[in-house]
Amino acid sequence: MIHAIGLVEFTSIAQGIECADIMAKTADVNILVAKTTCPGKYIVLISGDVSAIQQSVNAGIELGADTVVDSFVIPNVHPSILPAISGANSLKDIKALGIIETYSVASLIEAADSAVKAGDVEPLLLHLAFGIGGKSYTIVTGEVASVKAAVEAGSTVASDKGLLIRKVVIPRPSKQLIESLR
Repeated sequence: MIHAIGLVEFTSIAQGIECADIMAKTADVNILVAKTTCPGKYIVLISGDVSAIQQSVNAGIELGADTVVDSFVIPNVHPSILPAISGANSLKDIKALGIIETYSVASLIEAADSAVKAGDVEPLLLHLAFGIGGKSYTIVTGEVASVKAAVEAGSTVASDKGLLIRKVVIPRPSKQLIESLR
């Protein structure tokens, strides 16, 4: 079970690859994802213990310098976040929907983690900048009040970084909409 994760997002693919290398060499971390995203950015997502992740993320930020878009260290990531990134969450009972849309992958993962910790919600998915012009979004589901609280908490995280695009709560989504999301 993964307890802590960190991510650095870069504007340069070449610099991102070099930073992935230094991040792996700096501390005892595991690279979970190191890949390009739209529009020509590069992300490095790592796991490990908190101090190792902090050292590794700091090394990536230092080497990446002016190519760093965003970053984070989440000490106790919610266990539903990584499966939602890989698209493994399949929920049967969808009630209200909450959507948070951001300009960066890092701010979206932080927002989603904050959202699921703030309300009794489950993430349906986290879409990370692939094929959507570098934007990212998450969809969470639960009871209306919980979804509202979760979306507010998550969107605050992204807004504080200046990276929130939009937040939406849909109290009773249509069956057709729910089917289109699966």
